[in-house]
Amino acid sequence: MKFIDSQNDRWQQVQGEDGPQSHPTPAPHRLLTLEQWHAVRAEWPQGVAVGVMLPNDAEVEDLAEDLPRLALVALKFPKWVDGRAYSQARLLRTRYGYKGEIRATGEVLVDMLPLLQRTGFDAVQLRGDQKVESARRALDFFGGHYQGDTVHPQPLFARHESQPYVRS
Repeated sequence: MKFIDSQNDRWQQVQGEDGPQSHPTPAPHRLLTLEQWHAVRAEWPQGVAVGVMLPNDAEVEDLAEDLPRLALVALKFPKWVDGRAYSQARLLRTRYGYKGEIRATGEVLVDMLPLLQRTGFDAVQLRGDQKVESARRALDFFGGHYQGDTVHPQPLFARHESQPYVRS
């Protein structure tokens, strides 16, 4: 899991004085809103790294045809109790085979890390009061899972049929 330091993140949102620019110019590592992406996708040059922030109330299908062009999809947790972004990440990985970075943003707490990893997130931008050291420990809370996930689609018992589960 990659932990994003917002002060040193190479991905930059395109903002104007009154909020997001409606028609941003192409440049590497732009992180666009869904609306910005729809406004410029036809003229966005191939090979110029671009990311999209997908709101948790948007349909993943809205990005399906564009996924091969996107290096990053940022999914937002507006509240830590709103888990729709988990489903979006799982769909991106399993149904659409998305191989780029899926980043969790917003109200991301340390306690969420194991489930974020299991549903397909590979990068997180923790809420300001959360510590990276605690987040790293949280990823080691569980030594194995009985259910399959996006990382290991086979359930634990199917992967280790011939040997009993031993936690390392």
